[in-house]
Amino acid sequence: MKRSVIVDVTARLILPSALVFALHLLLVGHDRPGGGFVGGLVAGATIAAIFVAGGIDDVRSVVPFAPWTVLGSGLVLSAGVAVAPILLGDPMLQKWKIEPSLPVLGDFKVSSALVFDVGVALVVVGLVFMVFEAFGDEEPPEYRGEVGS
Repeated sequence: MKRSVIVDVTARLILPSALVFALHLLLVGHDRPGGGFVGGLVAGATIAAIFVAGGIDDVRSVVPFAPWTVLGSGLVLSAGVAVAPILLGDPMLQKWKIEPSLPVLGDFKVSSALVFDVGVALVVVGLVFMVFEAFGDEEPPEYRGEVGS
């Protein structure tokens, strides 16, 4: 496959800023428009741009984990946040928040909505990556009829 220099350079240039924007949408989504789904879609669109520019091998070099690992960990995280309160005798999806103070970061808030949104974002990114992994690779030679019987 012949690569386009313009598409390749553009995809590499937008990668950092698009991922920062996806992270911004993820972190402010439970207070403002955005959230895990929208942040995951922006990150997935970035993966799609990398795929268009360089194919599945470039996507594999950018995402260091297997797609089913990303998707599965997001599903476990979201389901865990939803079901964990039941084990403590509270209703499902019970809201909680902690406000730790770290020396470098200062005061910040972590809530159940944020953790749930992180899980949703991982599911969306894992699903987009899995689609490219499943359908983006070239067919093996035996399916193209290039191998003799």
